[in-house]
This record gives sequence, structure tokens and C-alpha cells, in this order.
Amino acid sequence: MSSITQKLTQKQQRFVDEYIISGNATQAAIKAGYSKKTAKQMGTENLAKPIVKTAIEKRNAEIQSEKTADMTEVMEYLSSVMRGEQTESVATAKGVYDDVPVSAKDRIKAAELIGKRHGAWTDKKEISGNLDIEIGVGDYDDED
Repeated sequence: MSSITQKLTQKQQRFVDEYIISGNATQAAIKAGYSKKTAKQMGTENLAKPIVKTAIEKRNAEIQSEKTADMTEVMEYLSSVMRGEQTESVATAKGVYDDVPVSAKDRIKAAELIGKRHGAWTDKKEISGNLDIEIGVGDYDDED
């Protein structure tokens, strides 16, 4: 059976899930249902299996992707700041105030970043015309 069509066993899947949480192969093996006596060996063996290794790498990539904002999420956040829909905590000499609307400065910065994303406020110069270029290679004599 090739590793492409082979599936993880239930224990291997639990091992992958627990290993992602702890990063400890022995503990992951125990929590996946392997005996404490063989957990260290089974954890090491599981990490050496290509199918398990691939499953761990794939899950880590998914987790990283979930943690990273895409451009849509960034633009939505900037838009909510620009519209004054976000609040922040502000510390002053009189104490900390929660749920204070973002400042005008922050709203302007968000609008500027949105504008930059859409190409506003850039100096664009359009140049048109023809340009003839002559390149001479070696000695050229018309009189041959």
C-alpha cells in the first residue's frame, strides 16, 4: 500500500493530535493509547513513519495558516479602525479607561494604509513616444 493511499490508524491520528499539542513523542504516545512501557519506542517509531510525519507537517501548516491574517482580514480590520468601530484601552494619570474609540490619528493612518493598498496618492507618470536605438557591432564599411 503506498503512503499516498494509506490512512492513519486511529491511534496514529490521536498521536499526531497529541504531538501537535505537547511536542513530546512519549507523552503523545501515552495519551494516544500506547502502553507506558512502550510509549517511548512507539513515539519514536511514529515520528519516523512518513505518513505520520506528513500528517504532523500538514497539521502544523494548517495551524500556521489559521494564525496568519490574509489580505481580506487585514483590509476589514483597517476599515473598521478607519470607521471608528474599534476601541482601545488608554492609560492616563487618572487611570486606565477601556473601550475608548480609536483616535483620529489612528483612523487617518488606517485610511492612508487602505489608500496605499489601492494605489492612491502615488505619483504616476505616463510616458509615450518612440525611441530609436541603433547598435553598431564591429567595423562596418559601406564601400565593400
